[in-house]
Amino acid sequence: MWDRLFQSVDLLGKGLSAAWMRNTAIRSNIANVETPGYKAQDVEFETLFENALSSTSSLSAKKTNPKHQEFDTDVSSVSAVLIDRDDGTAMRLDGNNVDIDSENVKLAQNTIQYNTILAKLNSELARIRMAVNDGR
Repeated sequence: MWDRLFQSVDLLGKGLSAAWMRNTAIRSNIANVETPGYKAQDVEFETLFENALSSTSSLSAKKTNPKHQEFDTDVSSVSAVLIDRDDGTAMRLDGNNVDIDSENVKLAQNTIQYNTILAKLNSELARIRMAVNDGR
């Protein structure tokens, strides 16, 4: 039971880490918008996370009733990966493929996502705190 108590907190922490890494990559892209030959960076996390959840080979869980379906949502090995966004297209003749407008939109989206995950994490911690304090 204790090992599962903070599972949602751990998953939200992974989401926060990925959002922070994406924020760093976007800021780097914006800072290098005028650097010749610079290739924009991105963070891959959501796809890896979805693949880990949908993987049937890792689906098993503690069953308290024989009628329960077996599954395990252990995605502890999933982490965000920094990738170069080199799709062969460049915005300019010098090889730079950073689009400042696109990066600003991604930064705004990522900020909203980060704040949403942070609010959910605070909610989870408040729920655990309330359980530990017997609802007080």
